[in-house]
Amino acid sequence: MAEHHFHLTANWPGLRNDIGDIETKNMKTAISIPKEMDGPGIGTNPDEMLLGAAATCFIITLAAMMERSRLVKSDLTLKSEGIVDVTKGIITYKKIIHKPLITLKKEATDKELNLARKLAEKAEASCMITRAIKGNVEVELQAEVVRDEE
Repeated sequence: MAEHHFHLTANWPGLRNDIGDIETKNMKTAISIPKEMDGPGIGTNPDEMLLGAAATCFIITLAAMMERSRLVKSDLTLKSEGIVDVTKGIITYKKIIHKPLITLKKEATDKELNLARKLAEKAEASCMITRAIKGNVEVELQAEVVRDEE
C-alpha cells in the first residue's frame, strides 16, 4: 500500500468579506467568498475548488482509461458546472455536471465510439473525488463522443 501526502497552507487575515490566500507545492492563489454569495469575488473559492478537483480527477481518469484501452483520441475537452444551493443561510453543494467532448479520429468505428462512452461513464464512477463526495453531491455525466471532421 502506498500513501501520498499533499499539503496546503491557508492564510485568512481578516473577517468574512476579506481576502486570503492558499498555497500548495504547485499553486498559489487568492481566495475569497464569491460575488454570487455577497463576497468580494477575488481569486478562487471553495465552490470552484471542489468543482476543479472533480473535473481534473475525471478528465485525467478518463484519459488514462482511454490510453489503457488504446483508444486514440483527436481531442478531449471538458466543461463542468457546479450547482450550489443557499436556502435559509445553509449552503449546500448540490450537483456537479461533467460535459466531456471526446473527439476520436475520423476513421473511428462505432465500436470505438461506444467504448469511449462507456469509458466516460466508468471514469466518472471511478474518479477518487467522485467517490469521496458520493452520497453528498450528485455527479451527472453528459458525455458527447464524435468523430474528427478533418
